[in-house]
Amino acid sequence: MRSTGREEQGGGPGRSETAEQRADRMWNELLQEVRVSQTGAQILFGFLLSVAFTPRFAALDTFDTYLYVVTVVLGACATGALIAPVAFHRFLAGHDLKPELIHVAARLITAGLVLLALTIGTALLLLLRTATGNPVLAAVLAAAVTAWFTIAWLLLPYAVLRRAERADRGTAPARADPRPPSGGSAGRG
Repeated sequence: MRSTGREEQGGGPGRSETAEQRADRMWNELLQEVRVSQTGAQILFGFLLSVAFTPRFAALDTFDTYLYVVTVVLGACATGALIAPVAFHRFLAGHDLKPELIHVAARLITAGLVLLALTIGTALLLLLRTATGNPVLAAVLAAAVTAWFTIAWLLLPYAVLRRAERADRGTAPARADPRPPSGGSAGRG
């Protein structure tokens, strides 16, 4: 890497990069995250849209019909939130606003993932109510899956972040890291 005299420790221990390099790296990481979640949201949303055109849809009771409507709206919102960073990038490209773009895109992706988890939970509730005919069992199973999403997508990352923050402050046992310590503090990203 060519030295520009503007290097900073911005990407983690041992990572020297300029603010522009860090923004480019973070944007590329966000794009990879969006590709995975966008695809899942779009496939689920497509299947949800087709449900209304099946013969069994007409037989749904009022609650299940409203549950379907809520699920489709959640799916549309999830899809919109996960595609929004692409639109932001298209409108803001070339305006030297990549750090701001990354900040907004990260928030939109987070909102999209929450909406996607809710979409999956309500779709599962609708499916299980229809498949089992047992609303209580369906509610318990859908709640369990939604709880799993909360643990896997929210609580575990939060716990890792808290542990890393404690380690940085020296209040937790040090993590095993084969790299030699780098002088100075490094931001997380």
